[in-house]
Amino acid sequence: MSPTRVLVLNSGSSSVKYQLLDMRDSSRLAAGLVERIGEQASRLKHTPLARGGESREWSGPIADHDAALKAVAEELAQDGLGLDSPELAAIGHRVVHGGKRFTEPTVVDDAVLAEIERLIPVAPLHNPANLTGIRTARSLRPDLPQVAVFDTAFHTTMPEAAARYAIDVETADAHRVRRYGFHGTSHAYVSRATAKLLGRAPEAVNVIVLHLGNGASASAVRGGRCVDTSMGLTPLEGLVMGTRSGDADPAVIFHLARVGGMSIDEIDTLLNKKSGLIGLCGDNDMREIRRRIDEGDERARLAFDIYIHRLKKYIGAYYAVLGRVDAIAFTAGVGENAAPVREAAVAGLETLGLAVDGELNAVRSDEPRLISPGDARVKVAVVPTDEELEIATQTYALVENTN
Repeated sequence: MSPTRVLVLNSGSSSVKYQLLDMRDSSRLAAGLVERIGEQASRLKHTPLARGGESREWSGPIADHDAALKAVAEELAQDGLGLDSPELAAIGHRVVHGGKRFTEPTVVDDAVLAEIERLIPVAPLHNPANLTGIRTARSLRPDLPQVAVFDTAFHTTMPEAAARYAIDVETADAHRVRRYGFHGTSHAYVSRATAKLLGRAPEAVNVIVLHLGNGASASAVRGGRCVDTSMGLTPLEGLVMGTRSGDADPAVIFHLARVGGMSIDEIDTLLNKKSGLIGLCGDNDMREIRRRIDEGDERARLAFDIYIHRLKKYIGAYYAVLGRVDAIAFTAGVGENAAPVREAAVAGLETLGLAVDGELNAVRSDEPRLISPGDARVKVAVVPTDEELEIATQTYALVENTN
């Protein structure tokens, strides 16, 4: 029998998250995290899921990603799941930015690596780390297919009217300035899972997906294809996020430089790391913000109101883009767990067919579920995202088709 296991790697600048899945039944065999790579107090946590084993955790210096992946391989080997296993079919890598070229999962070769590297200027925080993970994995298993699954790929179906910024075309093309979108693996998975929840084929369903975590994005999905999304050239555009501003007048940058005397790097840090919820009220944890609201904290209340106001604007805009909406799906950390956010986001939109049932909305569950009244014209759903399963599924399908 051909191998059926896929190792999914998500390599960050100082971390590696991983899961090992068996694609015969999409079961998880192991999962873990290496963090603070390059520090003396690096940390690895590994959980052997298949056998219900206890998590193992240790701290110590892990010099680089090469050492991190070797440590991961050793942990997997302890459970009989090592990288040398003949049952391992491929390694799937999350790559944040694939530009216009990469519209599908892609088997990595030297030319693919070169193109991912060429895209570093539009993803300086993510693509270098993704490249490091791929190169290290290739060195450990040069005989094994390495597959890149791109965050941007799902959004490449956007029409030019949605993908283009209204700036000089020659300048935009020369510098690859356009709207790419992110969180694509999540939007792809959740839109299909929502259709399944409705008992319909993805091709027959129009869905607004709201991926609400520390990073947040919305997408309009018509018949399984993305036609608009809130993030743009970078993950800064769109919704109010944990530390990112989302939409802002571009002239804010000029004003802060000319009047505030701030450098480009300082403004970049402000908009990406010191804005959003944390900039508005000092917290980017929605649970803490809600606790502060309950205690009468006005800054927390204003931050929440701005967050919801922006969210409603995108729901309305994407309703207009799609023309017909069958469902709205909330996902990711805030979307799956913050009932007050879901309730507030659709409050007042009853004329659009949107409403939530208070009792259903209050239920906590790891399963996809509807939280709208039974007779609602537009269904409101909570659909836990599973980006690792999506990456593994795309990786395995590509390798099987290639074989």
